[in-house]
Amino acid sequence: MDLRNLILPLLALTLLFPLSSNSAELYKWIDDNGNVHYGDNPPEKADLRQITGAITSFETVEVEAFKFDSSLVTSTSKSRTKPVVMYSTSWCGYCKKARQHFTRNNIPFKEYDIEKSEKAAKEYKKLNGRGVPVILIGKKRMNGFNAGSFDRIYYGKS
Repeated sequence: MDLRNLILPLLALTLLFPLSSNSAELYKWIDDNGNVHYGDNPPEKADLRQITGAITSFETVEVEAFKFDSSLVTSTSKSRTKPVVMYSTSWCGYCKKARQHFTRNNIPFKEYDIEKSEKAAKEYKKLNGRGVPVILIGKKRMNGFNAGSFDRIYYGKS
């Protein structure tokens, strides 16, 4: 038997029937110590929440005007700086960078984790959030985070 006559039908079958029809699933769970975990292989008795991938981390920064709602910020100081509100998640690297930038530069901000707070999730939805972080700076909205872009808005630098 000619080997070429055998390989061609096998190749055709392989293309028609993928080896595995399983798709990857990602779960979030909290352990007995209160630590949040993400993975595709959770413990059997964990209280699971399947992650759907609806929330992503922005890879680029978009800045847009928006109507500021002062109820989003609870500030007791008479600060002359623009109020900063960040909608974030615990796993987002850009959220972490923004948090570090705000802290390092003594920028007061209010942070809402959209996965840990139902109220934050509702506000994020009202803002038509499509990724994290969503950062509100006075009357501007930044989708994603870049220190230079943030500073231009916050400090009014050009």
